[in-house]
Amino acid sequence: MLSAVALSGCATNMLSGAPEANALTQPQSSDGQQSISGIVGAGLLMSGLGSDLSRSEKIAALDAEYKALETRMAGEPVIWRDEKSGRSGTVIAAQPYRVGSQDCRPFTHMIEDNGQSRSVRGTACRNRDGSWTLLN
Repeated sequence: MLSAVALSGCATNMLSGAPEANALTQPQSSDGQQSISGIVGAGLLMSGLGSDLSRSEKIAALDAEYKALETRMAGEPVIWRDEKSGRSGTVIAAQPYRVGSQDCRPFTHMIEDNGQSRSVRGTACRNRDGSWTLLN
């Protein structure tokens, strides 16, 4: 029961007062790496999931990853859609947990394209500067 309380505290700390993601803002992580939409290393899209996405689709997808990690409760989907191509995606973050001094969250990103869906899972940890680093 104590661990459940500790985890709920992580979710509360991470989600209260969290800034909205801005796809045009690209902060640097504490180690100097550039982040896109607050995801250092460009999130799960760099795993090959988003290799065929346009630039605007990648920004929308990364923005959805950031919002899911930073502002949504576990299991609450963040949906993005590109009207031009018809592609869409859904990002769902799981319950956060703490590793040392960092809050981490597993998440799934699914992309729909012409009736075909593909998905990938990963885990990201929140840096002091508010960016997230993919662990995989």
